[in-house]
Amino acid sequence: MSLLRELFHGELPRLVMFDLDGTLVDSVPDLAAAIDKTLLVLGQPAAGIERVRDWVGNGAKVLVRRALAGGLQHAHVDDSLAEQALELFMQHYAENHALTQVYPGVRQTLGWLREQQIELAIVTNKPEQFVAPLLDGQGLGGYFRWIIGGDTLPQQKPDPAALLHVMRLAGVESAHALFIGDSRNDVVAARAAGVTCVAVTYGYNHGRPIAEENPACVLNNLAELLTESR
Repeated sequence: MSLLRELFHGELPRLVMFDLDGTLVDSVPDLAAAIDKTLLVLGQPAAGIERVRDWVGNGAKVLVRRALAGGLQHAHVDDSLAEQALELFMQHYAENHALTQVYPGVRQTLGWLREQQIELAIVTNKPEQFVAPLLDGQGLGGYFRWIIGGDTLPQQKPDPAALLHVMRLAGVESAHALFIGDSRNDVVAARAAGVTCVAVTYGYNHGRPIAEENPACVLNNLAELLTESR
């Protein structure tokens, strides 16, 4: 029996929802490039990929504020400066996604899930305007029936609203849904929605091991979901 079936008592889920950045694609190189361009325009030093990697996961507004603060804590950042920086960042990030790459095992897993006629959705805190173009550019756009971005609804993860919204659209109860992500926000949102959560180890969780959040299981490669247990 595969790990996916074990999670659902021998059955397959009817709906699988995915986070995007850090789960399906490594987008940090492009995000960092846009952040660094923004900081340089504002007369601040570039942040670099490794620092940006620890800052992503809470949407563009928070990412920009963290970049201005130079760390995770950003309450002291001037709001007008943050608005200016966000506008610059959105312009720079829209220009190029050439450095973004799909993680190993993702295409295989999405293809298999589609063959089983399981409904698929994206639930991300990335602004919605960037999501479909990024997916299409990576050849992933055709897999997902629903796309929920960080500004699609008034709430974003860790609030469960987006997961609950997709389940309503799909007509699927929480017992038959799975959410796959890489961060504490994802695990907390899934738990609040009553949805089983699987987490990947390779994503962005502000420098902390995702296993600390106690998801149902932790994967090093998404294709491990399909592996038959011995």
